[in-house]
Amino acid sequence: MPGSNLTRAEARERAELLAVDSYEVWLDLTDGSGQPGERTYRTRTEARFTASTPGAETFCDLIADRIHSATLNGQPVDTSGYDPQTGIALTGLAAQNVLVVEADGLYTNTGEGLHRFLDPVDDEVYLYSQFETADAKRVYTCFDQPDLKAEFTFHVTAPAHWKVFSNAAPESSEPAENGAQTVHFSTTKRISPYITAIVAGPYAGATDHHDGIDLGIYCRASLVKYLDADNLFDLTRKGFDWYHEQFGFRYPFGKYDQIFCPEYNAGAMENAGCVTILEDYVFRSKPVEYTLERRCTTVLHEMAHMWFGDLVTMTWWDDLWLNESFAELASALCQAEIDSPFAEVAWTSFENIEKSWGYRQDQLPSTHPIASDIPDVQAVEVNFDGITYAKGAAVLRQLMAYVGREHFIQGMRTYFERHAFGNATLADLLGVLSEVSGRELESWSRAWLQTSQVNIIRPEIELEPDGSYRAVSLRQEAPKEHPTLRPHRLALGLYDFDGTTFELREQVELDVDGELTPVPQLVGKRQPDLLLVNDGGLTYTKIRLDDRSVRSVVEHIAALGDPLARSLCWQAAWDMVRDAEMPARDYATMVWGGMPTETVSSLILDGIRNIRTALGAYTDPAWGEQGWKTLAQTALATIRSVEPGSDAQLQWVRVAADTAWAAGAEVVAQVRGLLDGTVTVEGLKVDPDLRWYLLQGLAGAGAVGEPEITAELARDATATGQRKAATARAAIPTAAAKEKAWHIAVVEDGLPNAIMEAAITGFWHPGQLELLRPYADRYFASVADVWQRRSSEVAQNMVIGLFPRMLVEQSTLDAADALLAQSDHPPALRRLLAEQRDGVRRALAARERDRKSD
Repeated sequence: MPGSNLTRAEARERAELLAVDSYEVWLDLTDGSGQPGERTYRTRTEARFTASTPGAETFCDLIADRIHSATLNGQPVDTSGYDPQTGIALTGLAAQNVLVVEADGLYTNTGEGLHRFLDPVDDEVYLYSQFETADAKRVYTCFDQPDLKAEFTFHVTAPAHWKVFSNAAPESSEPAENGAQTVHFSTTKRISPYITAIVAGPYAGATDHHDGIDLGIYCRASLVKYLDADNLFDLTRKGFDWYHEQFGFRYPFGKYDQIFCPEYNAGAMENAGCVTILEDYVFRSKPVEYTLERRCTTVLHEMAHMWFGDLVTMTWWDDLWLNESFAELASALCQAEIDSPFAEVAWTSFENIEKSWGYRQDQLPSTHPIASDIPDVQAVEVNFDGITYAKGAAVLRQLMAYVGREHFIQGMRTYFERHAFGNATLADLLGVLSEVSGRELESWSRAWLQTSQVNIIRPEIELEPDGSYRAVSLRQEAPKEHPTLRPHRLALGLYDFDGTTFELREQVELDVDGELTPVPQLVGKRQPDLLLVNDGGLTYTKIRLDDRSVRSVVEHIAALGDPLARSLCWQAAWDMVRDAEMPARDYATMVWGGMPTETVSSLILDGIRNIRTALGAYTDPAWGEQGWKTLAQTALATIRSVEPGSDAQLQWVRVAADTAWAAGAEVVAQVRGLLDGTVTVEGLKVDPDLRWYLLQGLAGAGAVGEPEITAELARDATATGQRKAATARAAIPTAAAKEKAWHIAVVEDGLPNAIMEAAITGFWHPGQLELLRPYADRYFASVADVWQRRSSEVAQNMVIGLFPRMLVEQSTLDAADALLAQSDHPPALRRLLAEQRDGVRRALAARERDRKSD
C-alpha cells in the first residue's frame, strides 16, 4: 500500500477512480474538562465520495495516534494493521460511498499538522494548522492531494474563551460539556485539503468590512498591543480593490481572516479565507524597513493565491511554481501600482532580493526547470526554492511583456472563469494566453520553462582612438551542462559620471538571441563611464560589466542615483565575485564606499549579507581578518553619520553588534555601552529586539555569558525572548556552549522547531572556526540519522543550517563527497547536501581569485 510519501502515479490513479463530494469533520480540542488538551485531540471525519469502478480498492490518508473506529458504507474497516505512514486500505468500494473514521490526532510542535504553542507570558494555548504540502491527514482523514477537491464542513469543540477560525464563517455556536463550546462552521466552496485550516486559541484582534467582505486581523492576546491593524486593513482593502479590477472575478471565499501565528515555519500560508502568517510580522520593536516592505509583499502574495492556487488549483505539485511565481509577480505588480509606502522601490527589491535568490538557486547542482518534474511529495518539500518562486516570477514578468500586459490580464480572467473551483495545468494556462494573444508559446515555454540554469550576457567592446565605440556586441553564454541560449528583450543604459553623479545619457532597447548580438545603435557614440546591460531589469540573466564600468561602480557606486540601476550594479559585481571573476576585496571596497550612504533598505540588507559572506568565505583569510575589522569600524562610524532614527542607522548598529568579535576591545565596549545605556547615539532607540542583537553580538565575542543571557530573558520572558536567548547561548565561544547547542539542534527531538532553529542560527560563527572544527565530522556522521527520524521541515533546518560551510577547505568537500557516494540516502537529502557542498566549492574558487589580487 502507498506510504505517506505519495507519488504522482499513485495520486493520478486515485484521482481517476474517485471524486470526492464532501468532508464533515468534528474536532474536540479539549481534554474532557473543558480545558485544552496537551498531547492528543479527538478527530472524526465523514467523507462522501464516488468511485468510477465499483468493487475497486483504494486508500485514504491519516496520520493519527490511534484509530477508534472506521466504517465504509456502514461496514467495519479492518484497521488492525494500521500504520500512520501507510494510511487506511479501503476495499470493495461502491458507486456512492460514505467513510467514517474516528481517531486521536497528535498535536505537533514542528509547525506541521496542528501546531500547539504555550505562551510563556500568560500560559495560554494557541493552535494553528499548516497542511502544505500534504499534512491535512495529520488532522483528519482525507484523500490528501490537490486535485481531489471537496466541500468541507468543520465542527470544533474548544474552551469557551477561545476564538475558533476556519475557512468559512461560523454558522452557530453552542455550549458543550464542562463549560466548553462547539463552533459549527458554514460549508466551504470546493477546495483542496492542503488549503483547509483550523486556528484556535484566545486570539485577539480587530475586524473590518470592505466591499462585501468581512475582514479580521488577529494575533496572540499577549501581542495584540503591538498589532498595527489599521495599516494592515488599509493594505488589505487596497489589495482587494486592485485584484478585483485586474482579475475580473470577485473574491470567492466570503470572509477573509489574517492570523499571525507563533513558531511559524514559513512566511505565510494561503488557506482559503483563513490566511496564517509569521508572527514576527507583528512588530514589538522597530523593524528594518525592508521587513515592513516584505510584510506588505507577503500579505499581497497570499491574497493573490485566493485566485491562483485556491480558486484554480494545480492538478499536481509539478505546477507548484505556477502557484508561487504568479503570486510573487502579482504581489510585486500590486505593490508597485497601489498607494503603498513601498511602491517606488517594489521593483528594486524584486531585482535585488527575489531575482538574486533565483540566480543563486539556479546555479546549484540541483538546478531544475521552472516547470519541474515532481515524482512524489518529498521532492516538492525541498522544491520551495528560488526557482519555484523568484525565477518563475521573473520569467512570468517576461511572458507578460511577450504577450502584452492587456492580453496577459485578459488571459488570467479567462483562466479563472474557465477553471473556477477546479484544477488546471501549465498547458491550460499557456493555452489560454496563446488563445487571447495569438502568440505561439510552445517554443517560449521550451526555452524558459523546460530548461535549467541562467545565462550570462557580457558586452564585447572595440574602441576608436578617440574613445568612441567602433563596435559593441552582446555575448550570451550558458554553462556547458545546460547549453540553452534564450531570447531576451533588454535595455542598455549609457551612464556618464560628472565627478559627482551618474546621469543616464541614453537607453537602447533590443532583442538578444543566440550567442552574439551586435548593437549597431552604439557605433560611433562616446563610451560612457558605465554601460549597464539589462538596465531596468527586464530579463532574467546575469550580466557582466566591462572594465571601465567595473572601475566606475567600485569607486563611485553611491553616485548612481537610480536605485534600480544601483541594484543591478551591486548584483553584477556580486555575481562576478561568486563566479571568481572579480576579487572579493573589490566588492568590499564598494561596500566601504557605497553602503554607508545607501538609503534603500533592501539594498543595505543585501549588501551587508553579501559582505559578510565575502569576508567569511570568499576573501583570502589573511586579508579577511582586516576586512572584518574595517566592517566593524565602518558600522560604528556610519551609525553616527546617517540620519538619526533612520533604517540605515538600525541596520548598521546590527552590523556593529555582529562584528564586535573581530574589532577588539574598543568596538566591544561601544556595543556593551549601547546595551547598558552608557553609550548613546542620537535617534537610536535600544528596544527589546535590538537589545537581543547587541547581546548576541557580545556573546559571540565572548564578552557576556550565561548570567547576562539569563538576566535578559528575565527582562523579556516571551516566546521571542526564548528564541533570542537560544541563539545567544549557542554563540558563546566555549566548548560547553557549543555542545549544548549541538544537543538541542541534533540530539533532542522533542523541542519546538523554533528553538532548534534558533540554536542552529547561533552555532556557526566566523570567529570561532577552530572551536567548531570537530563538529564538521560530527555533522557528516549524524545528518542521515536526523533526516530519517525527523519530519521533513525540521530535518531540513539541521541539514542546511549546520553544514560546515564556514570551513572553506578541501576536507569539507571530501567529507561531503564521501557521504554523497553512499547510494542509500533519499533523493531529497542528497539534493540538500549537494547544494551545501557547492557553496564550499564556489568559495574555494573565489578565495583563489582573491589571492591573485595581492
